[in-house]
Amino acid sequence: MSEVVRLYQYKTLLSSGKVVGKAALLNALEISDATFKRDIAKLRDQLHVPIRFNRDLGGYQMEQLHTDTELPGVWFSADEMLALLTIEQMLTQLEPGLLGPKLKPLQQRLADMLAKQGISQGQLAQRIRLLQAGKRRVTLKNFEAVASATMGRKRIAVAHYNRQNGEQVQRTVSPQQLVYYRDNWYLDAWCHLRQALRSFAVDAIATCDVLGEAAHEVDAEQLHRAMRSSYGIFGGAPKAWAKLRFTPERARWVSRELWHPAQRSETEADGSYVLQVPYSDERELVGDILRFGAEVEVVEPADLRGRVKRALHEAAGRYV
Repeated sequence: MSEVVRLYQYKTLLSSGKVVGKAALLNALEISDATFKRDIAKLRDQLHVPIRFNRDLGGYQMEQLHTDTELPGVWFSADEMLALLTIEQMLTQLEPGLLGPKLKPLQQRLADMLAKQGISQGQLAQRIRLLQAGKRRVTLKNFEAVASATMGRKRIAVAHYNRQNGEQVQRTVSPQQLVYYRDNWYLDAWCHLRQALRSFAVDAIATCDVLGEAAHEVDAEQLHRAMRSSYGIFGGAPKAWAKLRFTPERARWVSRELWHPAQRSETEADGSYVLQVPYSDERELVGDILRFGAEVEVVEPADLRGRVKRALHEAAGRYV
């Protein structure tokens, strides 16, 4: 039984203000006397759970006034607390001022808990460095409107700039989920103009107004199939599988990377690494393939191989 599960069990055993003897608790939780003492100390001192020993009845009980109160929903080891505070630090650096005020209560609680482990919050800022590349600026007002509508299940009217054709289109969408991908925010939403699911770059939203009308709900499984079954940020059912062969040298890196949850891979006799991923739109995939230059070959399908080949020829032509 994990510590988290065990600590929750104390509330169950001591519910309704009943008194439970130490021997009964040790037996029910299958723990030693030393573990029991540590648990009681943690519940009282760190988690502020009002457990007391009733000398008259010879057992432990939770004070009656608190028996209907939920116990704290999170208990962390030092490593877990450090991980969560690290995430908070990352969020603060990712969007300064965007989430800071809303995270203050959690930040303070985690800082207090870490202090008991001898770890100061200042150490994180000094020792954790977050580098970003390709991050695009998001208008705070628009991001807050998108986030509010997503959580509040409201439709939004947006003016969205399509970088592919340079056009800006007015449309009403029903937000389904926000996605943080490669240092940028995207919104998966039901587009009422196209009557289909679409993914919108939040930084490309010029204006955003939250409407009073309830959002159109898309089934979670349908959303997953439409937006997450293919490679990268582009949605849609996979139209093909890309088969890529990386050189033995590059395989040392790529073999440890997750390109897609359903990817297939194998290492050949000479050390080459063969990776297969499903895709519905090749634009992002082609860009990622080109990053590796001569260290990767598109084995199949033929049309993807041809597209990458043409792109390489055009790139080489600029250096003639």
